[in-house]
Amino acid sequence: MRLAIITTHPVQYYAPVFKLLTESPGIEIRVFYTWGEKAIEKFDPGFGQKVDWDIPLLQGYNFEWVINTASDPGSHHRNGIINPGLIDQINQWQPNALLVFGWAFNSHLKVIRYYHHKLPVYFRGDSTLLDIKPGIRAFLRSVFLKWVYRHVDHAFYVGANSKTYFKKYGLTDQQLTFAPHAIDNERFSADRTQEASQLRQNLGIADDDTLILFAGKFEAKKSPQLLIDAFLALNKPAAHLLLVGGGILEIPLKTRASTNKRIHFMDFQNQSVMPVIYQAADLFCLSSKGPGETWGLAVNEAMATGTPVLVSNKVGCAADLVIPGITGDIFDSENLSDITQKLGTLLKDRSRLKALGENAQNKITDWSFDKQVAAILNTVKHNYAN
Repeated sequence: MRLAIITTHPVQYYAPVFKLLTESPGIEIRVFYTWGEKAIEKFDPGFGQKVDWDIPLLQGYNFEWVINTASDPGSHHRNGIINPGLIDQINQWQPNALLVFGWAFNSHLKVIRYYHHKLPVYFRGDSTLLDIKPGIRAFLRSVFLKWVYRHVDHAFYVGANSKTYFKKYGLTDQQLTFAPHAIDNERFSADRTQEASQLRQNLGIADDDTLILFAGKFEAKKSPQLLIDAFLALNKPAAHLLLVGGGILEIPLKTRASTNKRIHFMDFQNQSVMPVIYQAADLFCLSSKGPGETWGLAVNEAMATGTPVLVSNKVGCAADLVIPGITGDIFDSENLSDITQKLGTLLKDRSRLKALGENAQNKITDWSFDKQVAAILNTVKHNYAN
């Protein structure tokens, strides 16, 4: 069978999935990248720079670029993806089914509506209900989303919060299959101990000191300011905080941190370096307040390296991956007292942190590309055969 995959641009979290699908017998895939060819050299507004990943994203599977006529192309808004020729391109390939990643783009929604009742339409998304506030806007959005998902035959959910979202907006258990959010567990778990030790040494962090890590965009959604405030409130002499990334909040964050020499910053680091950074840390913290922290794949990355995690309850993966006292802990978002208390408890015992990290690494093994691909294949092939 032929499966057409519609997504905006190449990313490190899906290129390996497409490669594994290609290697699977009995199915042929083609990926249609709707951002257009310039997506490979895209400017990331969150990081405030052009992002050029240093791992291969276009090898091992068939793909086509789709011409994007948007005046402001990109995946950051609905009208950033406008592809007048997309449906013709898909039809020329003659697929038996479609898998669409994300509906909130002009052309993606058109494709979903066009192929409804023509071909099986599969959907992949990671939205949650974590940011929903009751009121007229939420009601109207609910009506609209139920209409959108009436055009979808089957959806792959990434975790518990994702499943709850799909069910609220009309999909049934029979229309839902769990296909876990995943990262390259093998690449992140490969031993980089020597490089990690050198990184700590370069930052002036002693072997017995504890290093807390934040990695991501310096933006309000991620709430890195809260983590800095909690770290300063704790004032533990043997603890260090490292923030890796970039973005609009960089100057205010550095200004806030300037009074403490144990707060360190690194610019955006590419994929080949990130496993070293996670392995240098004793604890990873994702302090997000949302809206829109639908999963938090950095948590997967940290856990794959054997690093325990502290996350807010607005992080989508918390319900699935973070077991308090086992793989880390969860705090109430935007609550300085709660994050400070839980951070302090975690930092009391480095040997316990190590044990939590081992638990985290064991936990994340089931959240793999192989499991995601198996879920997609089993569902699509079963429905095709019937």
